[in-house]
Amino acid sequence: MSVLLPILLATLLVSSISLVGIFFLSLKDKILSNLLLILVAFASGALLGGAFLDLLPESLALGSEEVFIFVLLGIISFFVIEKFLRWRHCHERKCDVHAFTYLNLIGDGIHNWIDGMIIAASFLTSIELGIVTTFAVVAHEVPQEIGDFGILVYGGFKKTKALFYNFLSALTAIFGAIFTYYLIQHTEYLATLLLPFAAGGFIYIAATDLLPELHKREKMKDSIVQLTVLLLGIILMWLLKVFLE
Repeated sequence: MSVLLPILLATLLVSSISLVGIFFLSLKDKILSNLLLILVAFASGALLGGAFLDLLPESLALGSEEVFIFVLLGIISFFVIEKFLRWRHCHERKCDVHAFTYLNLIGDGIHNWIDGMIIAASFLTSIELGIVTTFAVVAHEVPQEIGDFGILVYGGFKKTKALFYNFLSALTAIFGAIFTYYLIQHTEYLATLLLPFAAGGFIYIAATDLLPELHKREKMKDSIVQLTVLLLGIILMWLLKVFLE
């Protein structure tokens, strides 16, 4: 049996994690509204934790000398993309959907593409390693996809639309896996470029778009909750890295 079938099944499973937002669809708008900033704080922590504790260390482990150059390229590229989106979709500083939602979809798409590459490479090494890697990626994706859904809804998407677009972004894992399966001899160097680029994108989204949103509520109680959830997002990403490596 071709190893391509388990690769496709594994990446489809990983992509389906993006539908975790379905558990929030039944919530009333008022309740969800109160949860959104908490989800944004959690997403900020997950993005920063994923960038600094996962993507960047992995990039350095691959031995690329241009890691931080591509981090900078990621930050600058996302800045340019956001400028274009604001010019294209916003008029008189009024946006029905904030530009950072599209940035998050792009960044998450790159991240999921890399996950697909990792899964495919693992299965091509051995079925057992592929299965272990798949479960590691699934556990890693659950908290991030919850945060991604919160970002999209907070940014202006309807709940069902946020769920749909988040799922589309997750499907890039399948294409990343297929790409790796057919072009495995060329993908190692590509990964060394995409990992730090995605890290730069995650840092940009968290630092310039999400964290400033948390300053809109200045009550001490809200600030303590936000800081706690932000740190929880970072700690959870660290724990996943420690236990799943």
